[in-house]
Amino acid sequence: MKQFTLAAALALTAGIAHAQQDTITLGMVLEPPNLDPTAGAAAAIDEVVYANIFEGLTRFGPDGAVLPALAHSWDVSEDGTVYTFQLNEGVTFHDGTTMDADDVVFSLDRARAEDTTNAQKALFAGIENVEAVDPLTVRVTLAEPNGNLPFNLAWGDAVIVAPESIEQAATAPVGTGPFVFAEWLQGDRVTLTRNPDYWGEAPALAQATFKFIADPNAAFAAMMAGDVDAFPNFPAPETLAQFEADSRFKVIVGSTEGETILAMNNAEPPLDDIRLRKAIAHAINRQDIINGAMFGFGTPIGTHFAPHNPDYIDLTGLSEHDPEAAKALLAEVGEVRPLRLMLPPPSYARRGGEIIAAQLRSVGIETEISNLEWAQWLEQVFSGKDFDLTIVSHTEPADINIYARPDYYFQYDNPEFQALIAELGVTADPAKRSELNQAAQEMIARDYVNGYLFQLAKTGVADARIEGLWENAPTQANDLTAVRWVE
Repeated sequence: MKQFTLAAALALTAGIAHAQQDTITLGMVLEPPNLDPTAGAAAAIDEVVYANIFEGLTRFGPDGAVLPALAHSWDVSEDGTVYTFQLNEGVTFHDGTTMDADDVVFSLDRARAEDTTNAQKALFAGIENVEAVDPLTVRVTLAEPNGNLPFNLAWGDAVIVAPESIEQAATAPVGTGPFVFAEWLQGDRVTLTRNPDYWGEAPALAQATFKFIADPNAAFAAMMAGDVDAFPNFPAPETLAQFEADSRFKVIVGSTEGETILAMNNAEPPLDDIRLRKAIAHAINRQDIINGAMFGFGTPIGTHFAPHNPDYIDLTGLSEHDPEAAKALLAEVGEVRPLRLMLPPPSYARRGGEIIAAQLRSVGIETEISNLEWAQWLEQVFSGKDFDLTIVSHTEPADINIYARPDYYFQYDNPEFQALIAELGVTADPAKRSELNQAAQEMIARDYVNGYLFQLAKTGVADARIEGLWENAPTQANDLTAVRWVE
């Protein structure tokens, strides 16, 4: 009897250990301000909900390819102005309501409405009409041809939501994805559970918890203690060598779409003077920032474009580190008041800000640093435009078009650039698109709109038994659909 009891106990213990391997805890630096990707600009929103809770007609794959999602296929008219999307059958929202063409019409009309709160309204600007042909067919008519529409609809800002549940999306989101929102303990974590009625392939994970740990030292301690299983965007790159030397972990280094910039308020004095912006650009030593803030991880950039993109041109020479040129420009400008440098929580911003402040001081520009929490930064800097300088990574894919929006937070207003981006939007020829992309890169570099620092590296740490986490970050996401534990 004792032998049977011991065997049963061992079997039970093994079963519990095995069951634990279908849950995961991921670390994140920033807590999202809300959980509605269609009404917020913070990357942390998509890092929780993209492809997990919410889905769009299309989606980005781990290599950046645009893949089918809620739409299994689509056709394009000969003139390129009408897209017809065929939806998957049997898709339901987490509250049990059916997802059909009417929900797509609602979502896209809401995103492009005059009073929309969508942070990427420009993605939908060319849409003239959205109609439900039948429950599983949606027709999108454009004012002009746009070969980028499937790409635009893959963004987190373009996910499909339902009128019945959209009002609760900020705090209790209801989507169609493989995971269901379970709990948000603000200041600590968000928990998701497997969707038992998912229309697609069921995920291997039964539960996922996103744990918010802003402090790099605390992030290191949490990984070492096993309190988190993976930290896809690890904030303490100086410790990566320790993880590489420990067989319990694996270090995952890839690239991101994150152009890290010293953003400048172009519309407000004294930064409305291109000479001052150019002086700041020449005062910056990018490699020192990469070494000091990112411990060598990052690629120098001279414009707002990812170096891994085929259309990228290296314009770092236009703003090379040249303190004497910076001082000469400042002599032309005259006396400059101390500039307010507003820093959000990520370590690249806080560490980088201190380095940049010292570099600017060495040429005669004083700064006043304010460390802001993420919600403060979104309200004061991004929405309120109440700043002089700030440091942030723009992690949205191929987003140089933000410079065509005069009301965007750095307030660059150049009609010539706006016309260039408008032309890009209706151009399908790859060679011509490449030419326009390169012209756009050069224009903002020569206007010294911002200080272009580096392309953010994706430095992650995970338990060595976890597979399926993205190596690169073609969009701001912690896609869990392919994540599993292996022995």
